[in-house]
Amino acid sequence: MNIVSSAFKQSTGHTACPHDCPSTCALEVDLAPDGRIGRMRGARDNSYTAGVICAKVARYAERLYHPDRLLKPKRRAGAKGEGRWQDVSWDDALDEIANAFVKAEAAHGTEAVWPYFYAGTMGQVQRDSIERLRHAKKYSGFFGSICTNLAWTGYVMGTGTLRGPDPREMAVSDCVVIWGTNAVATQVNVMTHAVAARKNRGAKIVVIDVYDNPTMKQADMGLILRPGTDAALACATMHVAFRDGYADSAYMAKFADDPAGLEAHLKDKTPQWAADITGLSVEEIEAFAKLVGATKKTFFRLGYGFTRSRNGAVSMHAALSLATVLGSWQYEGGGAFHSNSDIFKLNKAELMGTAFVDPDIRMLDQSQIGRVLTGDAEALRHRGPVTAMLIQNTNPVNVAPEQRLVKQGFLRDDLFVAVHEQFMTETAELADIVLPATMFVEHDDFYRGGGQSHMLLGPKLVEPPETVRTNLFVIDELAKRLGVVHLPGFGLSEREHIDHMLAASGRPDFSFFAEEKWLDCQPGFEEAHYLNGFAHPDGKFRFRPDWEGTPAPNKPPKVLGSFGPVADLPMFPDQINVIELADAEHPFRLATSPARNFLNSTFAETKTSRDKEGRPQVMINPADAASLGIVSGDVVTLGNRRGSLRIHAEITQAVKPGVLVAEGLWPNKAHLDGEGINVLTGADAPAPHGGAAFHDNKVWVKAS
Repeated sequence: MNIVSSAFKQSTGHTACPHDCPSTCALEVDLAPDGRIGRMRGARDNSYTAGVICAKVARYAERLYHPDRLLKPKRRAGAKGEGRWQDVSWDDALDEIANAFVKAEAAHGTEAVWPYFYAGTMGQVQRDSIERLRHAKKYSGFFGSICTNLAWTGYVMGTGTLRGPDPREMAVSDCVVIWGTNAVATQVNVMTHAVAARKNRGAKIVVIDVYDNPTMKQADMGLILRPGTDAALACATMHVAFRDGYADSAYMAKFADDPAGLEAHLKDKTPQWAADITGLSVEEIEAFAKLVGATKKTFFRLGYGFTRSRNGAVSMHAALSLATVLGSWQYEGGGAFHSNSDIFKLNKAELMGTAFVDPDIRMLDQSQIGRVLTGDAEALRHRGPVTAMLIQNTNPVNVAPEQRLVKQGFLRDDLFVAVHEQFMTETAELADIVLPATMFVEHDDFYRGGGQSHMLLGPKLVEPPETVRTNLFVIDELAKRLGVVHLPGFGLSEREHIDHMLAASGRPDFSFFAEEKWLDCQPGFEEAHYLNGFAHPDGKFRFRPDWEGTPAPNKPPKVLGSFGPVADLPMFPDQINVIELADAEHPFRLATSPARNFLNSTFAETKTSRDKEGRPQVMINPADAASLGIVSGDVVTLGNRRGSLRIHAEITQAVKPGVLVAEGLWPNKAHLDGEGINVLTGADAPAPHGGAAFHDNKVWVKAS
C-alpha cells in the first residue's frame, strides 16, 4: 500500500486575475509542493466567474516561468535600441534613476519628470502607488485617457453614475444584446451568463459589432455595422419603438427628461436612414427593433468598443437611451450595463497621496505620449520638456497611438527612461535602466471588478525570484532617495496599504478577505435599476446630455477644458460624423480589434498565444481583394497620413466591403518591417473628455 504524505500533496490558492479586463475573475491556482504554480481555474463558488476563465490566463504558468522573463536590473550599455545591456545591482539602478530625476528637476523644474503607468496590473497597490510619488514630488500629472473615457462619459451622460443592473441578471433575461464587445475573446463571463439564459429560458442573443467575430458566431441575431455607426442603429431602433408602440411612455414620463423632444428628434431617423449609414439592411434593423421592442426583459450589455471611435461617447449614450425608451430598466434581466466602477467607493487618498496634489502642476495626456516626447507645445501645455520618466505597468512604444512619434520621442538622447517590467518589451528596449518586476501571484494586492460587482483579495501565493521586486518597493526606494519617504503613505507594506484603504472605505479588513476571498458589493435591485431615480439631481435620465457640465468619471481638470469638437456633439442621440470617414484617397476604414490570445501587449511573449494567433494579418473582404488583385497570404501595404506598414492579407467574409480589421496587438517587431499597427492610429483627443480612437482610422490599401 502506497501512502503519500499530505506534505507532498498539491494545494489550491485563491486570488484574482490582475489584467486589464472588466471580468476581474476570481481564480483558483494549483500550488505544487516545490513552490511553483500549475493550472489556473475560475473559482466555482464565485457567482460571476462561475468556474470559467479565458484560456490565456488558465495557462499563466507559461508566462510566470518563461525563459525570457526579466530577472536582473540592467543598464543600457550602447546606443538606445541597440540591445546591449550590463547587469547592475538594485541599489545602483535606483541611485541612477533618482539622480536622473534630480538632474531633470534642476534643469527644467519638477514637471520635467513624468511618471507613466497604466493597467498592466489592476491591483490597487501595485498600480496606483506611483501616483503618491508623483504628487509628493510635484512631477507632471498623468491624464489616463487611453481606454475608458468615451464609453464612461457617454454612459454617465444618461444615468449620472457608472453602475447598472447586476450583470448576473443576464442569466434571467429574455434577450441579451452584446454590443461593442467581442466577449468570447475579451470577457468570457459575459457569454457564461448569456448562454445560460438561452439554455434555460430560450433567450435570444444579439451581437452588434463591426465584423463577424467569435462572439457573432454565438448569436441568434448578428448585426455587422460599419465602424462608428452605432448611434444610427440606436436612433433608428428608437424611431421604430415610438412608431410601433414599443416605447414605454409611462416609464419615460416618470424617469426621463424630455421624451417628447426625443420622439420629435427621431421622426426622420428611419430604418432606411440608418441602413444607408450603417450598411445594415432595412430588414435587419426592423427585425432588431421588433425583437427588443417586444421583449421587455432585454439586457443591453454595452462594451468597450464604444471607447475606440471618436464619436464613441455619443454612440454609447444613444445605445443606452434605447433601454430608457423601452423601459427595460424596470425588469429583472433588463436595462443597460457597461461598468460597475462607481459602486465600490474605495478611499485611496493615502495610497495615491492626494493630499500632496498641486492643482498648478500640468496634466499630460497619456494617449499623446508621442506628441509630448517630440516637443509638441500643445501636448506639453506650453510648458517645458519631459526629460525623465519612470514607466510601470504599460508598454507605450507598442500600445500607444501615433507609434512613429512615440518611438522618435523615446530615442531622444536627452530623455532618461527607467522601465519596471516583467519582460524586455519594446518600451524597455529603449530605456536607460530596466528593473525586473514581480507577477501577481508573487505579491499581495487588492482588486475590484468593473464588469461585475466583487472586491477581491489577491494574496501572495508563491515566492518571486530573489532578484525581482514589486512596484511598491520601487516607489518607496525612490521616495527614500528623493527625500519624501517621511510623508504619509510611504514605507507601508502591501497589507498595511490594503488595510488602511479598506478602513477608510468602511469595508472589512485584509483578514476578512483572506478568509472569505471576495465581497459582493452589488447594490439592491431598485438602486441598480434606477427605480428610485437616476443619479442626476432631478432623478431623470438625460436624453438631452450636458456634454460639458455633467460630472464624468475621468473628466479632465478645469484648466484643460473639454477636448475635441465639443460644439459638434448633438442635443439628442444622433449619428455624428466626427469619425475618420473613408474618402477617395483613403477608401477603407480600419479597426484594430483585440485578439483572443493576447490582452493588449500582454501574452504576446508566450509561445502558445503566438502560435494560436499565427501572425499579424489584416482581414479584407473578397470583393475588395478582387478589385485590388489580392489573394489570401499576399503582403499588402496599409497607409494614411501617419505612416504605412506591410502586413499579410486574410481574405474573408468576416468583414464587410470597405472595412478592414487587424486583430491583436502584436509586438512591432513581429511585423514585416518592425512597425506595428499603431503606426496608423491617431492621438487627437475626441470630444468631450479625450480618449484614443484605435478603431477609427481611414486608410488606403495597395498590393505590395
